[in-house]
Amino acid sequence: MVGLTAPANTAEPSGVHPGPMSRQDAFARADALTALGRQMFFDPSLSASGKQACSSCHDPNHAFGPASASPVEIGGAKLDQPGVRTVPSLRYLQAAPAFTEHFYDSEDEGDESVDNGPTGGLTWDGRADHGKDQARIPLLSSFEMGNKDEAEVVASLRKAPYADAFKAAFGADVFDDPKDAFDAAVDALGTFEQSSADFYPYSSRYDAFLAGKAQLSAQELRGRMLFEDETKGNCASCHLSEPANDGEPPQFTDYGLIAVAVPRNPAIPANADPNYVDLGLCGPLRTDFKGRAEYCGLFKTPTLRNVALRKSFFHNGYFHALREAVAFYASRDSDPARWYPKMADGTVDKFDDLPKAYWPNLNTDPPFNGRKPGDKPALSDAEIDDIVAFLGTLTDADQAGQ
Repeated sequence: MVGLTAPANTAEPSGVHPGPMSRQDAFARADALTALGRQMFFDPSLSASGKQACSSCHDPNHAFGPASASPVEIGGAKLDQPGVRTVPSLRYLQAAPAFTEHFYDSEDEGDESVDNGPTGGLTWDGRADHGKDQARIPLLSSFEMGNKDEAEVVASLRKAPYADAFKAAFGADVFDDPKDAFDAAVDALGTFEQSSADFYPYSSRYDAFLAGKAQLSAQELRGRMLFEDETKGNCASCHLSEPANDGEPPQFTDYGLIAVAVPRNPAIPANADPNYVDLGLCGPLRTDFKGRAEYCGLFKTPTLRNVALRKSFFHNGYFHALREAVAFYASRDSDPARWYPKMADGTVDKFDDLPKAYWPNLNTDPPFNGRKPGDKPALSDAEIDDIVAFLGTLTDADQAGQ
């Protein structure tokens, strides 16, 4: 559980870091922090504008993703600062491993000799390892909730209607130290985001199908086959679709980071500057791998659970229809003119949001696998429709009808 034991460097137990506790006390504390984190998640007073809560961008009615089709959301102290990336869903992040440059794994769990490269972490570039680390980012981001520092967040917490509950959970003197209070706040948010009923219910029709309690249509079954076929969609190579060996339901992601060269999105204000390029793992938001050319252009593989609810796709929200996102994979290389703009001389500006120096990082596995302009696409229109139909079975039951 999140935040239930003291870090190794904590001198002694406190309200913020209570130290080891009995199983019963640990569950009671988790329940208390979950309830507190839930209140905070929906509280707009924790933003500098007083009008933007976590839930403003992570809408529970849209699988804790954005309700809008905008590629980026607007935030900041005056609600006038655009973001630079599409807001991801917060569902099904509970099993994400901490970021590592070298993730050793294979289909045979007894053989861990396969290096899958950069894997894990949260956010599009994997720079936060835990929910509480991720929760810090929007609270202090100049284009999200816009607080200038931790103390400003804590000042809002002091005035919140749940301030007494906060002190009951973390100690009567928790507000005396702004850093402790802020750490406590993100701990509560991180604990709430581990709530299974809210964030990983595994209630989709596909889950019921795997349990033998539901049927898929003929088209959905064809889509599943194409999704998993290594010579066709090959989607399951990154978006794992089968239960793990221990029986855990499929997460529909391998948590890896990959470069696919999504077209540059002119609707993102930052992209008005031709010198601005979002290179994912190697910056600009993540700074520890700046200059690591082999990581430039890599972005996190998101889960495809509830993907049919989304209105913007990929890290930059370039696509606004799930079918287009699937079609992009099928013909990125065989029909680049469909996806990329033309230059003044009439040639296609292929991979226009990834500098040519980083093209060696591009994924070339199927369905890409060496296709050239004019080649037959990896998937026909009917096959794309089948895959989209299958993806519709991944919507959680509480999201049906949204």
